[in-house]
Amino acid sequence: MAVAVTPGFDVEAVRQDFPALAARVHGRPLVYLDSGASAQKPRVVLDAMHEFLANRYANVHRGVHALSQSASAEYDAARETARRFLGAADAAEVIFTAGTTAGINLVAQSWGRATLRAGDEILVTELEHHSNLVPWQLIAAQTGAVVRALPIAPDGDLDLEAIGALLTARTRLVALAHVSNVLGTVVPVRRVADLAHAAGALLLVDGAQSAPHLPIDVQALGADFFVCSGHKLYGPTGVGLLYGRLDLLAAMPPWQGGGGMVERVTLEKTTFAPPPSRFEAGTPPIAEAIGLAAAIDYLSGLDAGALQAYEETLLRHAEEAVAGVAGVRIMGHPARRVGALSFVMEGVHPHDVGTILDRDGVAVRAGHHCAQPLMRRLGVGGTVRASFGLYNTAADVEALVASLRGVRKVMAL
Repeated sequence: MAVAVTPGFDVEAVRQDFPALAARVHGRPLVYLDSGASAQKPRVVLDAMHEFLANRYANVHRGVHALSQSASAEYDAARETARRFLGAADAAEVIFTAGTTAGINLVAQSWGRATLRAGDEILVTELEHHSNLVPWQLIAAQTGAVVRALPIAPDGDLDLEAIGALLTARTRLVALAHVSNVLGTVVPVRRVADLAHAAGALLLVDGAQSAPHLPIDVQALGADFFVCSGHKLYGPTGVGLLYGRLDLLAAMPPWQGGGGMVERVTLEKTTFAPPPSRFEAGTPPIAEAIGLAAAIDYLSGLDAGALQAYEETLLRHAEEAVAGVAGVRIMGHPARRVGALSFVMEGVHPHDVGTILDRDGVAVRAGHHCAQPLMRRLGVGGTVRASFGLYNTAADVEALVASLRGVRKVMAL
């Protein structure tokens, strides 16, 4: 299957915006197929962070000097950029965190600790990254709540018929990935939201893998909480976004204490600031938030429809091409897949496949991808995962396939 040119999206022009793609690995051009773990950064992000750190850096809020006032304005503007990206109704609904993991832990330890009681139920899915499973196990152990799993069908889609049976009067929260980091499965979040809300439960959406590939509108999705990471969104590490409905955030206690999240402190008692400050104790990730805003602006400057069409066409091409390699088995065949393609090669450990591909300059991820329950459901110990960004091309797919065809020769199979 040839990858047709997508009107409105020029991948070769986009590639020029990413300096890292000019690198060579083991003397070969880099073929970067690990964006699901962390995406490369466009020059505008690097420049925005450098300019701020080199010329305008200061801590934010409460400073009366010019640099602090300027930095505060940039930081607050970054929050507004994030609000628009997420489709939130109010900037106070957007909290800067250290990433998706930190956002989920914040909800678990703030909302969960204040709300959950013995016998309450939290529903997750078999698709989840450990970041959207372990925090719920921890808070369940603290409160006496129970974590239950929504199954997936053999093709890798969520088993929607099972949700009705698992949602009960005890269900307090459904926590699920918008897109699987292993299979690329796109979960019909709005349908799940309607079912969860009808049962009186809230919905938390892990958007780490969806935010780089799909249009995000937290209100249209029906999300009560939504989390994503900057570094998967072509921004820096150490920063992420947590959206929470303002009424929920206003009722939640702080998770961490310190400067910036208080109104009045005495030796006997502290009163706390309203959201979002209540949940941003200490010095925030200032330069990182500015870098993330630059990444969002970069994405927003592209034709979203054309980009999405290009990425999904390229992924279908990759699935067909990889499936044609002798001994390779693609994991899952969901109704809709974005971002990631996982597979195994008969007789070869995923780590060996990844190591051999690396010699050819092809960067993939190999292992359980922080999704061990899903690996057990699939009946494998691990997979090789090729994950795609907006800068990948048909030539990258061809390089992947050529390298895969050489794996069995190297292993003398």
